[in-house]
Amino acid sequence: MKLDQLITRNAIHLPEKTATIFNGRQHNWGQLKDRVARMAGALKTLGLKSGDRVSVLALNSDYYLETYYSVIWADGVIVPLNTRWSVAENINAIEDSAAHFLMIDDNFLDYSTEIMAQTSLIDTVIYMGEGKTPLGMHNYEQLIEHAVAVEPGERGDDDLAGIFYTGGTTGSPKGVMLSHNNLMYSAMYCLVSTQFATNPDICLHAAPMFHLADVGATIVAIFRGTTHCFVPTFDPLQVLKTIAAQKVNALALVPTMAQMIFDHPEFENFNISSLKCFSYGASPMPLALIERIMHTLPSAQFNQGYGQTEMGPIITILRPEDHHIEGPYSHRRSSVGRPAIGVDVKIVDDNLNEMPSGETGQIIARGKNAMLGYLNKPEQTAETIIDGWVLTGDAGYFDEDGFLYLVDRIKDMIITGGENVFSVEVENALGSHPDVQSVAVIGIPSKEWGEAVHAIVILISGSKPTEADLIAHCKKRIAGYKCPKSISFRTEPLPLSGAGKVMKTELRKPYWKDQNKRRQ
Repeated sequence: MKLDQLITRNAIHLPEKTATIFNGRQHNWGQLKDRVARMAGALKTLGLKSGDRVSVLALNSDYYLETYYSVIWADGVIVPLNTRWSVAENINAIEDSAAHFLMIDDNFLDYSTEIMAQTSLIDTVIYMGEGKTPLGMHNYEQLIEHAVAVEPGERGDDDLAGIFYTGGTTGSPKGVMLSHNNLMYSAMYCLVSTQFATNPDICLHAAPMFHLADVGATIVAIFRGTTHCFVPTFDPLQVLKTIAAQKVNALALVPTMAQMIFDHPEFENFNISSLKCFSYGASPMPLALIERIMHTLPSAQFNQGYGQTEMGPIITILRPEDHHIEGPYSHRRSSVGRPAIGVDVKIVDDNLNEMPSGETGQIIARGKNAMLGYLNKPEQTAETIIDGWVLTGDAGYFDEDGFLYLVDRIKDMIITGGENVFSVEVENALGSHPDVQSVAVIGIPSKEWGEAVHAIVILISGSKPTEADLIAHCKKRIAGYKCPKSISFRTEPLPLSGAGKVMKTELRKPYWKDQNKRRQ
């Protein structure tokens, strides 16, 4: 299988249907194929050879989508760079991947100067912006205008398609190597497993396009022939405006983004009833929030995906019919669904022995979407892929009906007085309080217990519950030893990774910096 075949298929079957909408530009699928083939020709003229890496540092746009497929079409390997990383971090990714090409937009021109000064690897820079082309760079539109379209390359199947760097929330970033098959199978597993009754006509790219959650959703949408529109970066007001203006049908978000949209003070001013397919994942969704969203969008179908970059990314799916607000199956909303068709999932103990339903252990998974490995890290690859199984580092359990419940990252589990406390469970208890807007739970040093449960809370504006009020609220919902021993309040947003995940490593640092045992 080859990723570029999807563009060719849509150009044949849907040539006149709009493929992309952004910044006053629109291209149909026939035009998109031609632009991709021309940019692939330009890349080859500039010296791109089979297997060469092309790094991209840009915000969301139609150009970004074209770039993904132009690089693939030209037999290259795409290396999306994290827009929230420092120059040094992205230089590390460029050098680790041995990228000689850099595609960059207006937002990162200052970065490009520093990158070029600090690494000799990049010898070709393509400007994807809207202004005057900087000296020494090639203009994106001019390359397409003057290039000759080329036929798709030969790479496919198990050949490397992209290198996707993990966010580094639990350690140093790693380059996850994914093949054409990895990405195609993951998308097909999603399509078969979700079976939406509504085929979305327009999807919105609100999550960052460098992240694999968006990459996976993009491939699924291209399979469906869906029109793609974009916001450059996540801004809740801009997302609301775009949904209303473009009548967006499909939206995929991480929970922190969903919270910001539905809590926005101008939310009521926008008609978002066009949303028919609402997908979420990447981190646990507070039960109170998903219930509120379901009440707000009663005609929408909801789909939760759980996965990892290492799995291309899909592992499990909670289908629309399993999103029950009431009744005997309402508890399934707190699960991450059942394994996607094509993916095997097990819960294992520390010795990788399978555990029975109801018992918590590490989640491991396998399928044709499992990564090729970590780039230049054979030891970490061997530690993560064992007998074809990917060790996720997540803790969870299956119920008797085969639904998987994600309880925590293993590294985020708090061990207090010999008892295991999963931070997600405490966050759900606190998050059900009507005055709590956001919460993160971490373990902090305790002379008495080893670690103590500590909550960091952002309150809804104008509310004034005390620490004692919130702890009392928790005690009605979870065991006493799981309840926070202390709570700190803050008004600034929680630190987020580029993918919108709360960076608990950053939250833990002030508490563990002077400890002999440093909590990572």
